[in-house]
Amino acid sequence: MRPFEEEFQSLNDTLQEMGALVAHSIQRSVLSLVEKNEDYAHQVIRDESRVDQMEIQIDDTVTSLIVREQPVARDMRLVVSAIKISTDLERMGDLAVHIAERSLSLMAQPQLPETVNFGEIANLVESMVLGSLESFVKRDAQMARSILESDNAVDKARNTIQRQLTDLMQRDTTTISRALDYLIITRKLERIGDHATNIAEDVIFLAQGVDVRHRVAEVA
Repeated sequence: MRPFEEEFQSLNDTLQEMGALVAHSIQRSVLSLVEKNEDYAHQVIRDESRVDQMEIQIDDTVTSLIVREQPVARDMRLVVSAIKISTDLERMGDLAVHIAERSLSLMAQPQLPETVNFGEIANLVESMVLGSLESFVKRDAQMARSILESDNAVDKARNTIQRQLTDLMQRDTTTISRALDYLIITRKLERIGDHATNIAEDVIFLAQGVDVRHRVAEVA
């Protein structure tokens, strides 16, 4: 394998490793909330620095490839996509940390008088994240397009939680502070789904050279 091919493979491998770590962080952040597990929350917070290091490593590799190899066509698409995907993954990692921190805060407070079901939105978002990463590994544009179609389901799940919490706050004002924390967590999960959608769009660009941003209706 020639040196530049080895560097491209290293770039690909690091993106996959970063994606796997971020996916675990998202899963642990949700479990820390649902199971009130402090260990999961602290693990997410500890892993943040490793995610940041990987983003820097990918940026350095990309810079080196552009300067030395001057990639074109498909190789250039990988380089461009790598920068964008690593940025989305890093932001996902940040959002997982924010969820873990809110989860730790909620553990120290009394429970809400009724259960907030995060199962649906968490499952949807985690599926989007894993699907977008798998589509990247396989360079599968069709799989990536299916991720774009999941966004509406996430919105519906978010709206259900928002209605429940809004109604609860109106009925019992003592729950406002805690309910707002849950609303913020819901928004963080929605944002993770948005970043998964960004990665899926980048995979379509990588696999087919087609930019589908702002044209979701055409690919649905």
